[in-house]
Amino acid sequence: MGMGQAVVKNASQSRRLRVLALTTGIGLSITGVGATLTPPAQAAKDVALVSGAFRRSLSVADLAYLAETGQARGLMVDLLRLSKQKPEDVAKLLNQELKLPLVLTSRLMSTRIGDVIIRRVARIIYPLKVPAPEVSVPAIRAGVINGLQIDDGGLTAIKFLQAYPNDVMEVNIPALMAVVSKAQSISGLVQFFSESPLDGLKDAKP
Repeated sequence: MGMGQAVVKNASQSRRLRVLALTTGIGLSITGVGATLTPPAQAAKDVALVSGAFRRSLSVADLAYLAETGQARGLMVDLLRLSKQKPEDVAKLLNQELKLPLVLTSRLMSTRIGDVIIRRVARIIYPLKVPAPEVSVPAIRAGVINGLQIDDGGLTAIKFLQAYPNDVMEVNIPALMAVVSKAQSISGLVQFFSESPLDGLKDAKP
């Protein structure tokens, strides 16, 4: 490979990494919107950001460390540097809670509107290389319900990952970007998946 080809290849990889960095927080933020009622035998250890043949994996332990301390380590250091995001801002996003009643949420996910929401999310996140709805949809349901039972409070991205019943959760970057292009902000994206369809249902009596 000539020097010119190497430069082009490195530039292309750098651009892809920047895109992955910019979408990392967004991808994780939607995981809280998506059953079993017992903790899963396993939890996600890595989040794989995938675009075609390009793949970067983030350790869930590193994400949890960032959420707890506001400091990045591992690959997160490079991702935040390239995307020019502050670690404390991403930590805030990872710690953002969705206040969802456990019993009502469990019932809601078995309804038609619940199934529509979960299937939207399942086009973007699923067990690594297994996007089939019969696998991805139950995985999201388990992550949401079991995540709500971790400690007190609502569901966060970290709790979801700690309850996700697969070692590696894939984030489909092209699918994510297709949705992001329709939203004006991260908050608008979260609203697209959760708040709007659930208005009037979150506060309903079980």
